[in-house]
Amino acid sequence: MTRTAFIAALPGELKPFVRGWPHSARNGVCFWAQRDAEEEWICACAGMGQNAATRAFAAIEEGGPIDLLFSLGWAGALRAGIAAGSAHSVAGVIDARTGERFHCDAGAGDKWLVTSPMVANRAEKMRLARTYSASLVDMEAAAIARLAQMRNIPFYCVKGVSDELGDNLPDFNGFIGPSGQFQAARFTLFALVRPWFWLSLLRMGENGRRAAEGIAQAVLQILDPQGTTRTRNGYPDRKR
Repeated sequence: MTRTAFIAALPGELKPFVRGWPHSARNGVCFWAQRDAEEEWICACAGMGQNAATRAFAAIEEGGPIDLLFSLGWAGALRAGIAAGSAHSVAGVIDARTGERFHCDAGAGDKWLVTSPMVANRAEKMRLARTYSASLVDMEAAAIARLAQMRNIPFYCVKGVSDELGDNLPDFNGFIGPSGQFQAARFTLFALVRPWFWLSLLRMGENGRRAAEGIAQAVLQILDPQGTTRTRNGYPDRKR
């Protein structure tokens, strides 16, 4: 059986892609899977950051060797002109902590993504863009790329843009728990009394929804360009 693994940080990043798939959870990791006699597509998310991404990978690997590996999810734009809501199959991933560079097996254009240990504000985005000549930033992809390289697994990275370079957003870092889980209830209370963030947060939510749709379509274009496993609405069907 060929096993294709998709790893993201948060369920919302995968929602359009896994619509209708069987869902389960174990030890803080959420799973969605489609299987037939020859092929398995399995998605997992365990939270934000490289440690959480590594846990998600390990949880999938417990079920058997991985033949193809994707890092999916939201990213911030590091350059003006990269539209929020757009999705990109990137050329490669850089780890900001170590400087390591990992090439993707298939990338669109020349956009590189840098993985940061924190949610980057505008000043940090500008620094990352200058330092690494990158176009996008996330918190997980470098861990997945490194694991793929260590195991000689073909690696792809598809990211959807949730926020543009100049967006006025609050500091999300204080709302990420030790295991990488976003503390949504605490953040909601924080945001409710700060109306100057409301419009940008509403916009970010809509951008994230459109970006997740774009991620799903981009992945299917890579794996299934002829549409043989898609339903009429464009998403993976049950393949039994």
